[in-house]
Amino acid sequence: MHKPLPFLQNGVTQVCILVPKLEPAVEAYYHKFGIGPWHFYTYKQPFVKKMSYRGKPANYASRIALSYFGPTRIELIEPLEGESLYTEFIREHGYGVHHFGLLVDSMEESLKEAKDAGFDMTMDGSGFGLDGDGHYAYLDTEKMFGVALELIERPKGRVKPEKIYPPEE
Repeated sequence: MHKPLPFLQNGVTQVCILVPKLEPAVEAYYHKFGIGPWHFYTYKQPFVKKMSYRGKPANYASRIALSYFGPTRIELIEPLEGESLYTEFIREHGYGVHHFGLLVDSMEESLKEAKDAGFDMTMDGSGFGLDGDGHYAYLDTEKMFGVALELIERPKGRVKPEKIYPPEE
């Protein structure tokens, strides 16, 4: 028996929802639930230095908005172009909850632990922090757990968001 994976020990850090259009979704969360401010980013190359999808180099693009409800980060993603787990999910299920994000200290070590436990990495991106750090990686867990799990090694410093909603006064 393999030792239990440590990823869920600190709980779910992030919930991600795929949406058809980012701005209306952000505005709805803000006006209906008071969730905000929202920080917008476009994840594509060269902002994300290295990307892979299903074991091959990739060049997909998506817009994301990040905020918090309580201690949990909420991420809304609007896929823009290229094949990705997001477009795959939307074709199969439509829009909705896509993954739970889990913070890890070492992506390299965590991916090895996941692989040893039988979970392949399906998509990742790295190098989006101020110092070229930051790494996210999705594990092939949807069939077993009903949701994808994303491992997140947060960058030490984030670049300035493209915009913030509501606009800061």
